[in-house]
Parts: sequence; C-alpha cells; structure tokens
Amino acid sequence: MLDIKFIRNNIELVRQAIHNKNEKADLDALLEIDEQRRKLQFAFDNLKAYQNSVSALIAQKKKTGDNIENELKAMTNTAEAIKAISAHLSIVNEKLEKMLLTIPNIPQADVPVGRDESSNKIVKIWGEPKQFPFTPKDHLELASQNKLLDLPRGAKISGSGFPLYTGEGARIERSLINFMLEYHLQKHNYTELIAPVIVNRKTMTGTGQLPKLEEDMYRIEKDDLFLIPTAEVPVTNIFADEVLSYKDLPKQFVAYTPCFRREAGSYGKETKGLQRLHQFNKVELVHFTEPEKSAAALEQILSDAEDILQAFNLHYRVAALCTGDLSFASQKTYDLEVWAPGTGKYLEVSSVSNFGEFQARRANIRYKDKTGKVKHLHTLNGSGVATPRLLIAILETYQTEDGSINLPAVLEPFLHLIL
Repeated sequence: MLDIKFIRNNIELVRQAIHNKNEKADLDALLEIDEQRRKLQFAFDNLKAYQNSVSALIAQKKKTGDNIENELKAMTNTAEAIKAISAHLSIVNEKLEKMLLTIPNIPQADVPVGRDESSNKIVKIWGEPKQFPFTPKDHLELASQNKLLDLPRGAKISGSGFPLYTGEGARIERSLINFMLEYHLQKHNYTELIAPVIVNRKTMTGTGQLPKLEEDMYRIEKDDLFLIPTAEVPVTNIFADEVLSYKDLPKQFVAYTPCFRREAGSYGKETKGLQRLHQFNKVELVHFTEPEKSAAALEQILSDAEDILQAFNLHYRVAALCTGDLSFASQKTYDLEVWAPGTGKYLEVSSVSNFGEFQARRANIRYKDKTGKVKHLHTLNGSGVATPRLLIAILETYQTEDGSINLPAVLEPFLHLIL
C-alpha cells in the first residue's frame, strides 16, 4: 500500500504507474475522498480544541464562582457536533483505506515500460539448449512411459489441474523439494519454516492478493479463510503488526508448501500436463531488509534461485519484467525461464520480486533503525523454485532415446535415503 501523503505529493507518478501496470484504480476518486477526510479532520480538530478551551474556562469559572450556564450549553452542542463528525470521519476513513488497497505499487525507474510480456527484457542467458541425436519427447510422453504421473485419476479425484504423482514420479517430486530446501539451508544460509497453508483475509490482504485477486484464490467460505497461492503469504505475514530492530535484519526464510490457485484469469493459456496447475509444490525464499539494502537483496534471491537450475545443469534465461507484466504489488521482478527441449519453449520456474515497503505498509511490518526511528522495512521474495515446470525441464533434458530418464547426479542422495 502506498502512503496517502506520497500519493498526494506524486499524483502524476502514481497515475502513470496505474496506466503502465494496466490497472483500473480510480485515483481521482481516491483524492476526492482524501480531501473530504482532511476537511472533516480539520473540523474535528478545531472542535476538539474549542471543547478543550471551554472545558478549561469552566474549570476557571468554577474556582471564581462565576456562572457557567452558557459554557455548559456550548459544551453540549460541541459534543454533539464532535460525535456527528466523528461518525462521518470513521466512514470516510474506512472508504479511503479500501480505495488505497486498489492502488498498485510504483515500478522502479529501471523497469522497462511496456503493455505485456512482449516488452520483457532478457538480461541473462545461462548455458545452451541441449542437442539430441533424436527427436526429444515431451514430459507427458515421458511421464506416461515411465509411469510417473496419472493425470486422469488426479482429475477424477479433484478436477483438472490437480496432478497425481505415482511411484517413481512421487519420489522424484519429493526429492526435488528436499534437494532445494537443503541447498538453500546449507549453501545460502536461510532459516526454514513450515507455515500454515490456510490463512485469513487480513493475511491475504497484507501481501496484496486481496482484494484484487480474490477470484483467483480458493476460499473456504464458511470460515472466510483461503488456501495459500504461495508461501510468500504466510511467511511475509509472520511479522505483521510487529516492530523489529535493525539488528534483527536481514531475515531470510525458506519454506516449502503446496500452492493453490484457481487461475480464474488464465483462460486460453497453455495448460498441457504440468505447465499450469491449480495445485503445485514450491520452495519459496522470503527476505526482510532495511530499505537501502533491498536492491542488493533482490539480486541475491535471483542468484540463489539460479543456483538451483545450475545445480541441475539446465539451460535458462532471466527476464526483467516490463511494467505491464509486473504484479500489482511488485516494484521490480525477474523471471527465471528454464528451457524444456521436448516442449520446445522456455517455462517460468521462478519470479523474484522486490516490493519495497508496499507489503510492509499493508501488513504493518516495521523496524527501528539505528537512530531509534520506526520505519517500514522492505520485503522481497522469489521461488526457489516451483517444481512442476522444473520437473518438465529435467525429464525432457535428461531423457534418453529409449525414453528412460538419467536423472541428475545431485538428486541421487535424495532418491536413495537409507533409514
């Protein structure tokens, strides 16, 4: 959430951000409500000041024995006026808060301006596409041949987009999760969390999923709770309504969770096999930093996510997202896109984002700096990484001509654990 004072002082910047992000927030309506609130607050403050002055006069007259009938009448009238204005102010404040939740974050100055993903900028390419002496199969053919997935039975149980991993497929999926967790713990110095996968409305609002993306979320209507779309949601909110010390920062957490997304706005997008799911597994990286260190933290999370793909020796590229492809809450985002040779295209396996103080304001996460001043910290996160498209890339990259899979050697210790 943006500070209303910032919006007031940077109207054209905010208006441009709304336009560049393809949002439909009504900035003029918000400013009108803000003006109403300020006028009401001014009237309220004046009445309270008058009430205090009359109260002091009454106390003085009581000491001298003077008549206070007029003052008591004035106090009654003032109290009624204060009550009426206070009620109106409460309504306007609530309306303003709701409207502030519809204003997107401001893209950083170095984010490419563009309407959609066609304006994203490739900033790095690692490795080269694997060349095969045969025509590579896609992951669905490979999964079927090796009995790794049973998508029809998954659909029978829950519906399309809910995969059923079977036999060796289930073991590979589990090994990917364990490998990534241990890699981030041992090589990148993260602290592991096991977070709830069902959260309340306040928590979803804190990270920016609500109110904008409610149609994309799975909601438990009776309790007004939500299945999480990413571990970013519960992990970012662990410090909601708290004040940390600068000595506590930075904090770096890694968490594995299943993720749930209705993908209500994704009609027409590629949904073949594991490419787009309603339930999927993901290892998430979340950072809390001082504002002046968040730019470096973004590059660190990106590097940490890249290390996973490099450990599997997978060809990938890094895209800097343009304004029109940024999420509602993001200031700057990189996407990691891994090459899937059987599918014949790059697949996003990670988005790494800096949110500045946007989420911290919504969730009321603050810290006390070296001077003792309390400020909002910066939050960042990135997938480290999501498993479905990673599995696609691994199966298709490490396939042999007969359709068997020679899995990367780094997975061996996680596939053959000895109890």
